[in-house]
Amino acid sequence: MGRVAVIGDVGGHRAQLAQALVRLGADPGTYRLPPDLQVVQVGDLVHRGPDSPGVIALVDRLLSDQPGQWHQLAGNHEGQYVDTPAFDWPEVLPVAVQDTLRDWWSSGRMRVAAAVTLADGEQVLVTHAGLTSGLHHRLGRPRTADDAAAALEALRETDPAALWRAGAMLGGGAPDLAAGPMWAEAGAELAASWVADEALGVQMPFTQVHGHSSVLGWERGEPVLRAPELRDRIQVQQADRHVAVTAADGLLLGIDPGFGRTAHYRWAPLLFPDATVTA
Repeated sequence: MGRVAVIGDVGGHRAQLAQALVRLGADPGTYRLPPDLQVVQVGDLVHRGPDSPGVIALVDRLLSDQPGQWHQLAGNHEGQYVDTPAFDWPEVLPVAVQDTLRDWWSSGRMRVAAAVTLADGEQVLVTHAGLTSGLHHRLGRPRTADDAAAALEALRETDPAALWRAGAMLGGGAPDLAAGPMWAEAGAELAASWVADEALGVQMPFTQVHGHSSVLGWERGEPVLRAPELRDRIQVQQADRHVAVTAADGLLLGIDPGFGRTAHYRWAPLLFPDATVTA
């Protein structure tokens, strides 16, 4: 085992991604990862920031040169190019960058989910937006993150619509407690689905890590609660912009740093110091 770092939504900010990698021990010239480090990136590499092509070029080199150490997940913004476009976005990536994303997806180098196993055997499921309880139920209630990651990957062939199923965040619809792992809103769908299960005595069988959205907004660097019904369930690591929500005897760890057109510097990947990626 070594270290596993989970990096939140980069959103076209190559400089912030590069700086995070250097802080994790990557070579400052080539960004080659140290041998003890694996990285899982939760998707939404592109859009918003100034250099989406630069982000994709950097990650493509890491995927090619260190495929066992860089684990790339898809987000809803990658979905604009690897699936049917679901929303209007003012920025359109260059054709060569689009082709790279499609190649990652078709070859399996860009995945739906990853599982991290800690030294004590505890498992963590990593997806872009989280695995809602409704979708977990549809998958047969897998008990391990390894099994959940495999079941989510299988949906690419068996039920791709379930992967891209959107609720409140697309079109302002009502919350969908079975929203998919590319679109589930952190409070009204992901956390709410497990809180509803908690009332039925159902437990979340593994910790989850997600990006995509947060139960907190950030105004002038200060957290602003977006889901007041979760107030007593939230713990905030403000310097890193990590937000933990407890539900169904489990933990949902949100790590979206909330980058817009500009980025901020008070953020960090989530680091597991003694772990490995097992799925």
